[in-house]
Amino acid sequence: MSFVRQSKYRHVFCKPLKHDACMSDIKVTEVSWDSLFCAVNPKFVAFVTRGSGGPFLVVPVTKIGRIDKDYPYVDAHRAPCLEIAWSPFNDNVIASCSEDTTCKVWLIPQNGLTRTLSEPVVELTGHQKRVNSLVWHPTANNILLTAGGENKLLLWNVGTGEALLEIDGHPDQIFSMSFNYDGSQFVTACKDKKLRIFDSHSGDMVAEGMGHEGVKPQRAIFLKDGKVFSTGFTKRSERLYALRDPSDLSTPIVQEELDTSNAVLFPMYDEDTNLLWLVGKGDCAMRYYEINEDKPYVHYINTYTTSEPQRAVGFQSKRALSYSENETARLYKLTTKGVVDVLQFFVPRKSDLFQPDLYPDTRSLIPALTAEQFAEGKNSNPVLCVVNPNAAEAAKPKIQVAKKANILSQLPPQVNTQLNSPPPQSSPQPSPAIQQPPRKAPVIEDDMGIVRPSSEQSSRPASRPASRRESTPPRAATPPRGFTTPLHKTQVKLKPRGDHDGGSDLTPGQKRAAAELEKIKRNQREPEEEMEAPPSRNSSRMTPRGSISSQSSEMPPTTAEEMYMEMQKLKQVLRLHERRIRLLEDQLNDFAMANTYGL
Repeated sequence: MSFVRQSKYRHVFCKPLKHDACMSDIKVTEVSWDSLFCAVNPKFVAFVTRGSGGPFLVVPVTKIGRIDKDYPYVDAHRAPCLEIAWSPFNDNVIASCSEDTTCKVWLIPQNGLTRTLSEPVVELTGHQKRVNSLVWHPTANNILLTAGGENKLLLWNVGTGEALLEIDGHPDQIFSMSFNYDGSQFVTACKDKKLRIFDSHSGDMVAEGMGHEGVKPQRAIFLKDGKVFSTGFTKRSERLYALRDPSDLSTPIVQEELDTSNAVLFPMYDEDTNLLWLVGKGDCAMRYYEINEDKPYVHYINTYTTSEPQRAVGFQSKRALSYSENETARLYKLTTKGVVDVLQFFVPRKSDLFQPDLYPDTRSLIPALTAEQFAEGKNSNPVLCVVNPNAAEAAKPKIQVAKKANILSQLPPQVNTQLNSPPPQSSPQPSPAIQQPPRKAPVIEDDMGIVRPSSEQSSRPASRPASRRESTPPRAATPPRGFTTPLHKTQVKLKPRGDHDGGSDLTPGQKRAAAELEKIKRNQREPEEEMEAPPSRNSSRMTPRGSISSQSSEMPPTTAEEMYMEMQKLKQVLRLHERRIRLLEDQLNDFAMANTYGL
């Protein structure tokens, strides 16, 4: 039962630019040394070209069309230039090595060359024979590793021009060098068919193992997870690749033969996506693979084939890709006819938005270490950056609402019904005043201080003094057109008692009730002797509460005279209770009004 491998890079395809959008007429060098002869970054692309000495050409990546013969170049060395490499932390700094035993570092102007450049920033001289290869440190600034024909490695601080470390241990010519992810180690491939891993600070050899059996050059690189990927030949000159564990370089984890050819395979690795391209000088085909932890670990994707063989190949940085088209890699291929083919590799996606899963954080231009910190023995992972900050921000999900007119867009604005609200500023002309009936002056009642509407004034006697009336309050401002005058409730206003009867606290009605109460109290205090009653009968007297208490309830009246006297006493008690009831009613009314109107 077969299973389809799940991968987002399984359908990566190549789409080259048209020739009218590319550079042409570039004469590449004819040196037989196995090198790519090309280096590219987001600003410039450089090619090792033919000419006296060891020149190389630096052209902006945006330039298209034919390159003139008198185009400015870098007059780098007195002998042929063998390899060039851009600094990982400065897009204007490039290093070159040559057969004249020197390695030089150049500073390219911001807008490119306007004249021939012949003065380097620094010249590194320490090898006795030609300098075959060079590679920049991936995390430390201004650290450069070079390999000479005397089978010696030198680690340079290009900021000061001094050699920090000299590494021996190779019995034969060194073909390639590659640092690991944090730059703490590097791997070399030697002509003696062995692969070696060295410590970057001490220069001690950490591991050694047998590589490929063929006598032709082999190359080795470090992968992001620490494994070693190598290409080489068998005894029958068959090209192959192998994936190895650093702890056992002699035993490949996986190895596969490809074809029979004399061209050396150069591995070009993208550590962000784990995609790897195998490119051979003189080949017309490019194979690309995906490396992961699933067996067989190295998964073949596709092969891109052209009609023209390549003489130089450069791998573009992730910072210069086209994110709107889901471009995952870009290679610059210089053909034998001098045309630079720009090969773009895309991941097919239906959406035109930025795909963050295809573009993880990549290396930035900020070094993790300085040259001095590296010389002290420090290691650090690279400083990463977002591939495309603007596109990543725009790719965040947003709520989209369909723009369709509905009934709400046709409703008129609501009329403000509040009288205190300011009139709208957009009214160009004042609105006519709304006629309102005049208000009548309220009248104050003398007894309770209650303000009543003037409609009741006609029922009052005409002898009311004018001082008892209050003036009519001022009329409110005329509201603008479109406003409706609210109906206000008639409120009853209590006048303070101190304003009546010379400042007394009691109204006239309350004064009359108080006088009646005082009279009742005086009647209750009259002596019982004044009442006409026989001494043998129990006389009744009034209690302070106006009730009658019988001294002897056991002897009811028997004669008509006694009945008459008893009836008179009861009538007197009833009159006292009636007066008290009226007094309590007046007090209850005053109390109710005070609670109702908050006085």
